[in-house]
Amino acid sequence: MSVIQLVLPDFLLIGLGWMLFHKLKFSSEFFRGAEKLVYFILFPALLFHSITQTPLSLSGTYVLLLATLALMGFSIAMAWLAVPLLRPDLLDHASTAQCAYRFNTYIGLSLAGGLAGSAGQTIMAVLVGFAVPISNMAAVHGLARQTGGRVLGEIVRNPFIIATAVALLCNIFRVPIPAAIDATLGRLGACAIAIGLMCVGATLSLKGGRGSAPLVSWMIGVKLLLTPAAAIFIAWALDLPPMERQMVLLFGALPTASSAYVLAARMGGNGRLVAVTMSIGTLLSAVTIPMWLMAGPTP
Repeated sequence: MSVIQLVLPDFLLIGLGWMLFHKLKFSSEFFRGAEKLVYFILFPALLFHSITQTPLSLSGTYVLLLATLALMGFSIAMAWLAVPLLRPDLLDHASTAQCAYRFNTYIGLSLAGGLAGSAGQTIMAVLVGFAVPISNMAAVHGLARQTGGRVLGEIVRNPFIIATAVALLCNIFRVPIPAAIDATLGRLGACAIAIGLMCVGATLSLKGGRGSAPLVSWMIGVKLLLTPAAAIFIAWALDLPPMERQMVLLFGALPTASSAYVLAARMGGNGRLVAVTMSIGTLLSAVTIPMWLMAGPTP
């Protein structure tokens, strides 16, 4: 029931965005401006604030780093395996591939706290801190190749990656963040999910998924079924303690983040198809997350 309560607000915000655009006739220019605000300001603030909240130590989290690298590598490889198997449109694939390896940080941190308290949230924050730059670089690289952008330039200038890199440096080297700046970033970040999801709702359309069912199904299957199974194996192979195993499994089972849509829309990808994939995956995760947690280890 708690998982449903976490997922439901996201869909209410998506529904609100759909209503604002399709029924209340908010203009497309309004939502383009909102997307730009989310991409350049709100989501970078969200990433920076989230990563700097929990102290990280590379020496104490080496095994978690290995688990993150292995799990992200598996998901990214499975996402790109769709190219030779399904032969999709390459721009559609580059856009939706993110849905196989991106993750909803706030659902992860919330569930981690409910399952294992502050200790669970600390472990989840470490996993997220290592995984954010990997997922962002993979997503930007794939989209830049298809939209004609310079891959290295797009990666270096990407505000998500810049925010993540600076936040990790500040965290690891214990750079103090002034309270006023920290509070400001927290408030900006709190807006990111709501506005991002409303932008998703504004673009939702049944036409967005027509002819792409195999590709959408593949990415959702990788994210919600194959990746959690891989997480169980990786945690076992690395002989992680029970709590770490549970957090790695939860991380692997998280649905796609709304930032996948934001990135696709801003880089000229198929944002509408990403929105459909993300929405279906988030809804299904209300069933799959409890299923995996029941099947996995308990601290």
